[in-house]
Amino acid sequence: MVLVTVLEVQDLEEAVLENKTLMNSNSRILKFSLLATGIAGVVAEYILATLASYFLPDATVQWTMIISVMLFSMGIGSRISKFLEFDLLDKFVLIEIALSILISFTASVVFIAAGKTLYYGFIIYGLSISIGFLIGMEIPLVTRINEQNEELRLNIASVMSWDYIGSLIGGIFFVFIGIPYLGMTYTPFVLGMVNFLVASIIIFKLSDSLKYKNSLRIAFVLVFILISSGCYFSEQIVMFGEQKRYKDKIIHVEETRYQKIVITEAKGYNWLFINGNQQLSSFDEWMYHEPLTHIPFALSKKKKRVLIMGGGDGCATREILQYPEVESIVLVDLDPKMVALAKSHSSLLKMNQGSLTHKKVEVLHQDAFIYARDAKEKYDLIIVDLPDPRTIDINKLYTKGFYWYLSNMLTDGGTVITQAGSPYFATKAFYCIEKTMKSAGLNTLTIHNQVITMGEWGWVIGSNHLNTYQMKNQLQSTDFSQIEHKWLTNEAVGLLTSFGKPMIDTTGIQINTLASPVLPNYYLKGNWVLY
Repeated sequence: MVLVTVLEVQDLEEAVLENKTLMNSNSRILKFSLLATGIAGVVAEYILATLASYFLPDATVQWTMIISVMLFSMGIGSRISKFLEFDLLDKFVLIEIALSILISFTASVVFIAAGKTLYYGFIIYGLSISIGFLIGMEIPLVTRINEQNEELRLNIASVMSWDYIGSLIGGIFFVFIGIPYLGMTYTPFVLGMVNFLVASIIIFKLSDSLKYKNSLRIAFVLVFILISSGCYFSEQIVMFGEQKRYKDKIIHVEETRYQKIVITEAKGYNWLFINGNQQLSSFDEWMYHEPLTHIPFALSKKKKRVLIMGGGDGCATREILQYPEVESIVLVDLDPKMVALAKSHSSLLKMNQGSLTHKKVEVLHQDAFIYARDAKEKYDLIIVDLPDPRTIDINKLYTKGFYWYLSNMLTDGGTVITQAGSPYFATKAFYCIEKTMKSAGLNTLTIHNQVITMGEWGWVIGSNHLNTYQMKNQLQSTDFSQIEHKWLTNEAVGLLTSFGKPMIDTTGIQINTLASPVLPNYYLKGNWVLY
């Protein structure tokens, strides 16, 4: 029989307590690691999805596919992790170091690739697969490492919950901090440093559990130098890649919560691009904005209250301000940074002549669809100057429901006009917009003009008091010379309203609705190869 002294019992209890404290400490570090990697992992998905939407066609498809491919790759990584049997903590640190490098340089690699090769889509998806694969290995490894600190039911629950909490935090960070303030230039480096932070905490806090701690410390120093250098030069790297995508000199780049804005300059003229798509050029923007504004204005009975949806560049507002009978203009544009740029950047100010700061103009930063749905005000003229319907989110602003809302906002004798893309490059999309507007109870008239830097462009006018024939006759009898125009003349009106036969068969075109969004497909399948 062995006699255990009181002192020995106390020593044993202290040892057990010390061991338990150490296990709890190790477990907390591992849970913090998953919280941090959860943040980095979900934001890495959003970064790649955003880059894909910038550079590849159909933003909705790219977002869906990038997220799906990454989730699939995470599943593969999780499955492969079962073959890792020894030195799991060392391997987890190596994964975090690899992720810190991949995530940090994601945007830089994509921007350079987009400027240097036609195969940048493969690079974007290759990065998605690689990052997703490594992210997928994290949870299984941490769960196995932490099993010595907690029983299984607590281990699984805590590991998964901290990762999911990190995903929520990451989403909030990306939407409200990453994109608005850091953009694609610095957000990847911030997230890469999160993975690097996890690796560094384990290297220095759990060093006794690492087999190759000296090698990992050397790797820590080298990777820190690499990421820091990349972050320091990231702006130049991204600008280099961006410049390769545009034939003219970039004078302004800005990323907002909603879009990427680029202004270029060549031979004394400026071009405005949103998400890589040309919006206007100072060379000929009036050939777009004069038909957009003066033609529907001539068709409205009353001309006091005007609503402009989109048009954050201020050029449509400039045209409407020429009419003294206009008492107020409400401009609804979702992106405050676009409007702020139009109020401050010299190239845009030169074009819009400071129209957005005029006392008659009220600017509201709202979603145009929500504004139209909830509006109580009535307008004599509604001008819809929005991006092309290439994605589902923009598509809602070209649906039967949206046009029905607009028709309810018109005063008796009111007129609405929407830009409708090109009747030649995207013929089915153009006539789909007309058919959809007509289905909302408006009489329609299509017009078009050759905008030199954009090609043949078109608009659809809707009226609640004139039929197509009456609209054409009224335009022919209107004297447009009373207002100074750069291009529009009385003779030109006949050209605007004259069409030959459509470029392709337009029979069977469907009406565009929220439930059946056919327009983006019509648009993307247009003859853009000729554009």
